[in-house]
Amino acid sequence: MESIFGSCYGYLTQSLPLWQSLIGSLIILLFVGFFGSPLIVWGIVGGLLLIGFAAPQGLIIAFVALVVFFLIKPLRTVLVSAPLMKIMQKMGFIPKISATERVALEAGVVWIEKDLYSGKPNFTKIMQEPYGKLTAEEEAFLKGPVEELCKMCEPWKIWKNRHIPDDVIAFLKQKGFLGMIIPKEYGGLGFSAMAHSEVVMKVASRSLPLSITVMVPNSLGPAELLAHYGTDKQKKYWLPRLSSGQEVPCFGLTEPTAGSDAGSITSSGVVFKNAAGQLAIRVSWNKRWITLASISTVLGLAFRLRDPDKLLGNTEDLGITCALVPASTPGVEIGRRHDPLTIPFHNCPTTGKDVELVLEDAVVGGLSGVGNGWTMLMECLAAGRGVSLPAQATGGVKLAYRTVSSHALVRKQFGVSIGKFEGVEEPMARIGATAYGIEAVRRFTLGALDKGLKPPVVTAIAKYQCTEAGRRTVNDAMDVMGGAGISLGQRNLIAEGYVATPIGITVEGANIMTRTLIIFGQGALRCHPFAFEEVAAVESGNAKRFDTAFWGHIGHVVRNLCRSILLSVTRGYLASAPAGTHPKIRIHYRRLSWASATFAILADLAMGGLGGQLKMKEKITGRFADIFSHMYMVTCALRRFKEDGQPKEDLPYLQFYVKNSMCEIQKGFDGLFDNLKIFGPVRWIIKGFFGAWSRINSIESQATDGWSHLISSSMMTAGAQRDRLTSGIYWVMDSTHGTAAVKARAEVGDQTARLENAFNVVTKAEIAEKKIRSAIKSGVIPKKKGPASWDDALAKKVISDDEHQLLREADKVRYDAILVDDFTETAYQEKLK
Repeated sequence: MESIFGSCYGYLTQSLPLWQSLIGSLIILLFVGFFGSPLIVWGIVGGLLLIGFAAPQGLIIAFVALVVFFLIKPLRTVLVSAPLMKIMQKMGFIPKISATERVALEAGVVWIEKDLYSGKPNFTKIMQEPYGKLTAEEEAFLKGPVEELCKMCEPWKIWKNRHIPDDVIAFLKQKGFLGMIIPKEYGGLGFSAMAHSEVVMKVASRSLPLSITVMVPNSLGPAELLAHYGTDKQKKYWLPRLSSGQEVPCFGLTEPTAGSDAGSITSSGVVFKNAAGQLAIRVSWNKRWITLASISTVLGLAFRLRDPDKLLGNTEDLGITCALVPASTPGVEIGRRHDPLTIPFHNCPTTGKDVELVLEDAVVGGLSGVGNGWTMLMECLAAGRGVSLPAQATGGVKLAYRTVSSHALVRKQFGVSIGKFEGVEEPMARIGATAYGIEAVRRFTLGALDKGLKPPVVTAIAKYQCTEAGRRTVNDAMDVMGGAGISLGQRNLIAEGYVATPIGITVEGANIMTRTLIIFGQGALRCHPFAFEEVAAVESGNAKRFDTAFWGHIGHVVRNLCRSILLSVTRGYLASAPAGTHPKIRIHYRRLSWASATFAILADLAMGGLGGQLKMKEKITGRFADIFSHMYMVTCALRRFKEDGQPKEDLPYLQFYVKNSMCEIQKGFDGLFDNLKIFGPVRWIIKGFFGAWSRINSIESQATDGWSHLISSSMMTAGAQRDRLTSGIYWVMDSTHGTAAVKARAEVGDQTARLENAFNVVTKAEIAEKKIRSAIKSGVIPKKKGPASWDDALAKKVISDDEHQLLREADKVRYDAILVDDFTETAYQEKLK
């Protein structure tokens, strides 16, 4: 042992200059921390270094004693942890968590987001997580009833007439669309979250009002609440009636003064005994923005229940409760409507005054459900946010991909397809990459839900980021489509989505609040391995519990600080990628590990430096949410690439999406370094040194123009990849319907078929066009425009008779495809009949 110490001493203090010895020692300590070594290893390494530097014997003994002291947990708890916990209690350092916040925090579970938050994600394990898949029965439903529903639907007439036809509603009920999530034993379809999402995505690509009508009965509302929390009697009565469409449900949560802060609802009920001696409730409410309320037959209702006569116990305020209210009950008022941006779905107010109901029948879960409404709502939302709105947004983005790419090829300016102009390539590439990325987010999130998990932070990311991606995409689509995008009519496939985009942004939690309060506000406590436990320990005054959590947290901070430094210096190359990863993709796993470590240490600095004030610093929490969101979305994209078999042709989409997401992560870090105002000189160290270093040594650069060119070219190339990347939407295409069916649907005015037919004919005609351009260039035929050059080419046998006919057909369908609707003054002023 003495020879080892001597060698260490000689190497550090004699063989090397002092500054090199110090740097070498620092590197050793960084690697000890990088691997998350326990305290005893730190003690051994620290002791060896002190001996190597010939430190005074007293200092070495003191260091060893200190390490031994901290290794004795009972002693550490009494002398250090317990006093520290009391100080933190007195200073109000731990954030106060209200009862409603606690329920929200405890709802659902954590999933891979905990790995991403940890600073040391295990990507080998993450890449083995399940991916959303359909059963044969679910696929048959999509190919059968869903396809038939989309064909029945005439979206322009629905929008213009502000009404979904009765035969379409009848079809929804007959085929079970309103009971997709209801178990089969109660007459429902019993579909998976994946199937539910696929149905919404396809219907949304055809008609947004129709998709919302399908979404609502299958999202937060009576059916889901009853399926999870209802009594047997309630399930047996209500679920078969909801499955068949005999009952039309809605759910009343939001109010004029309670939107995102749903916990502040003022709707109220009191417990009393009715004339028959039964326990009953008398409820009054004033709700707004309740979808389907005006046509509903049963209202789900959230309200605060009181028991002034103490009929149920000693507590007067029983808390938020959920109940079922038949719309025919005296005192219920429905029938009026809001007008959500002209999108004709039933979004409505509803009021009730002293509505009397039997408690056991009305309260979801009967007597045991009293006061448990908030828990029910938070647990259901923890899953529901990941299904309907991400599906709707993804359907819209895929529709934009297909529509814009068809238009960009067919539409010509200066004799060239507009999609070949670099200025158009940019928005097209964003559309294509977004379609790839949010489909990855949608399916990976659904894999977790169908696994039986309810991860609220992940589903909040999916809802927020997918709807925001939809907003950006429809703006890009409008830029490319130009006049064809702004002219309303049955030929316009994107205008309805453009108008309706803010609706998805607003509902199920406004995106502004979702970003700042849920993704990081909840995520900081739920996903952190020690923070929530620390809070619970301080609140309960449990010193032993606090000791375990606090010192675990310290070790977590040290490890991530070391990982962040070493991964930053090596640009992630100390991290690894899962075995079998495509060589061009390994770098993304490494840099994602680097981002995770940096995120983790900054999050701890923010929590430590700002304490309970952090949740009010929404600009800061918003930036953390952006970083966290994009780490998750990059992970989803990598998981999709693996699931799809790492196809080479998808690399441009993956590279573009991941690079730009990583740039958003860098943008978030830059914002934090500039604005993270914590104690004293630490702020200036963070902003001055680490901020400057981060900008010099950024995680990623923007995707290059080469990737955007490859994406736009791919989007305008007919074939399996284009069909695969836009699968799951309503689009009449050759590969699924056949050429004859496409032409037939085009002739009856189906714009998807019209664009598809034009796209295919124009693509086939490109070979003949190339021959003509080559002949003009070589002087075989004179330079002329259009049909004149075709006739010359035919005469000179540059092209065949069939090619000449194909060019004429291409010219005809091209012209028809780029036309927009126009109306007589009378038709313009009146509803379309």
